[in-house]
Amino acid sequence: MEAGKKSKIIGAIVIITLLCIIITVRVLEGRHKSRSYFILLGVCIVSIVGTLLWVYFQHGSARRMLEHRSILDNNSHQLVRVEYSFLRKVAGVPLKFHYKDLEEATDNFEALIGRGASASVFKGLLEDGTEIAVKRIERGFEQGDKEFLSEVAAIGSVHHVNLVRLLGYSSVPGSGSPRLLVYEYIHNKALSDWIFPNPSKRNPKLLPWEVRYRVAIDVAKGLAYLHHDCRSRIVHLDVKPENILLDYNFRALVADFGLAKLMGKDESRIYTTLRGTRGYLAPEWLLQNGISEKSDIYSYGMVLFEIIGGRRNVQLQGQGKSSQWSYFPKIVVEKLKQGKLMEIVDPRLLTSEEGGSVDENELRTLVHVALWCVQEEHQLRPTMARVVDMLERRIKVETPPDTEMIIIDLLCIDQDETPTVVAHQMETGVPPQSGACTFAFTCISGR
Repeated sequence: MEAGKKSKIIGAIVIITLLCIIITVRVLEGRHKSRSYFILLGVCIVSIVGTLLWVYFQHGSARRMLEHRSILDNNSHQLVRVEYSFLRKVAGVPLKFHYKDLEEATDNFEALIGRGASASVFKGLLEDGTEIAVKRIERGFEQGDKEFLSEVAAIGSVHHVNLVRLLGYSSVPGSGSPRLLVYEYIHNKALSDWIFPNPSKRNPKLLPWEVRYRVAIDVAKGLAYLHHDCRSRIVHLDVKPENILLDYNFRALVADFGLAKLMGKDESRIYTTLRGTRGYLAPEWLLQNGISEKSDIYSYGMVLFEIIGGRRNVQLQGQGKSSQWSYFPKIVVEKLKQGKLMEIVDPRLLTSEEGGSVDENELRTLVHVALWCVQEEHQLRPTMARVVDMLERRIKVETPPDTEMIIIDLLCIDQDETPTVVAHQMETGVPPQSGACTFAFTCISGR
């Protein structure tokens, strides 16, 4: 109970008691008032006035104390805000956000900027003006709440110029509500928006060759940091153009590595459920012999091919019965043997002034590095640290050995199934009916 209320109650009791005494004495004295009565009456009146003054001063003291406490609370709130700003912007510690705060920041999750198989990404704005990208995970992870929080802490402590920063998260253990990851917002969005043609846009984006080569180096540096320089090695498991973002200066940042997979320094391979995106899965996924950082290197090599050609590695060409699958890495190998490497370059780079001039030596380096990365024997693939050295020409890039590219055989199309049907099945998630194509579909789609 507050001091002000206590003083009022005590004062009221004292005054009521004194009034009762005065009334009682008056009744007993009757009409004839003695000198003692007047003395008692005076004492009671003085006591009542004194009690009122005491209550007044006690109330004023309590009010001043309350105001002082309010000032301290405001200062404490300001201190908390300063600590929050320091932790988020300087120390980089991932913070736990309230779900309602992120709901307000994203306008009730209306500003959709991306969607994946198991998550959606929304643009948001925090109270301090920080732009964020909020990833809402629709499906549950294979790990529990404790593992989720421990991996958030591990990922949040990772800092590198070529990695998107994880600012925080939102998760209510055991509630069944979606888990949210809060990242910094990157304005030029994904690499896929810049290297793949989009006829529906009036002013299609085009990334010059010089920027493409630099992006290849940036991504390699980001992955090399995850693989070699973290306390626990982090395997991304979903390296693709959609998970590579470009900032204002078109420097590449690897995104969506949060909650990928942590590896101890003494672990050579890990076993996990099949995850990733069709067209980027390493062969060891299919053999179920465990995966490692070499699986990321394979995916990185596939991304290099797409940066060079400005097209998807696996795509359907033609229409109707005359349509057939085109596998770009196989085309690259053929053109390399023929000495016609310039024919594999994104045609827009050769016909547009915005594309700049293509350095044939850089092109050959990218092709050789890509072929090293997609070797089916994972032992033959270089480390990401070595890839960085090769791209920055600190070491010589040797001619890669021939690879069988077994994925060609997995992309078979049965005679009773047209490519259009299979393409629709791959897009909708319905696997083909035949055994070989079902295996191919499973390998490519990751289902």
